Amino acid sequence: MTVVTRRTLLTFGLVAGTGWAVTACSSQSPQSESSSSSGNDGGTAITHVHAITRDTATGVILLATHQGLFLLENKELTQVGPTVDLMGFTSTGGGRYLASGHPGPGVELPEPLGLVESTNGGQTWSVLSRAGESDFHALTAGPDRILAFDGQLRTSTDGRTWETVAIPSAPMALAIAPGGGATLATTEEGLLRSTDGGATWTSMDTPQLMSLVAWADDHTVVGAGPGGRLLISDDSGLTWTATGEAFGEVTALGASMTGGGAVETLLVAGSTVLRITDGGNTVEQLL
Repeated sequence: MTVVTRRTLLTFGLVAGTGWAVTACSSQSPQSESSSSSGNDGGTAITHVHAITRDTATGVILLATHQGLFLLENKELTQVGPTVDLMGFTSTGGGRYLASGHPGPGVELPEPLGLVESTNGGQTWSVLSRAGESDFHALTAGPDRILAFDGQLRTSTDGRTWETVAIPSAPMALAIAPGGGATLATTEEGLLRSTDGGATWTSMDTPQLMSLVAWADDHTVVGAGPGGRLLISDDSGLTWTATGEAFGEVTALGASMTGGGAVETLLVAGSTVLRITDGGNTVEQLL
């Protein structure tokens, strides 16, 4: 395990020996970025990670990026499937992923993607709905519905037909509890919570504004604010405890429970990928 300090986080950049970099998102298209790195034995520069999560079936960490889907194992990244800008991404279990965004060069998918599905771990993608219409930047799925935002909040039970529902403020991130009991939305006006599939929303009191939120189980939630301080709730978002460490700007956040019943937080902060346990006290640098 590599335990890192705040100073290490501030100075860390390219991962030595791997040829992979995680940098800020630029105005370049996936095509121009792929062209600039093609033929480079060092690998591909990942310019933005939109989502991070563990595959519940395999336990492998998934990075949904501007350049496509990557697997992270033993501090090594492996690209899976085509180059697709995965603006929205969620794993529903059993190797099934849902995503939205934009196709890369030579990829025969619509622009924008609408809602696409992979049932083979990201090797290939097929369109479910709203091809050429929707670019869902916020996307989440539970056992009985999908919620997605493309300027309007939309809900679907099958990913093919949609209903539009109201939400008080535009969501930056959406997260449905694994059992489907509650949904959280981070917004510029604060955290919103729904217990009826997004039909109605209630404003929640939180110690700080949150930009990202992820469920570890049906009751445990992790949130990240603009300053990178983590918040943890064990009552489905009703009350929160802030961790002491601040990790800088967090651009992607995932959470799960370990086999021992501890909360595991995965996050991308600046150019690092971190695994955090023990209430924020133990930090492992994964990339």
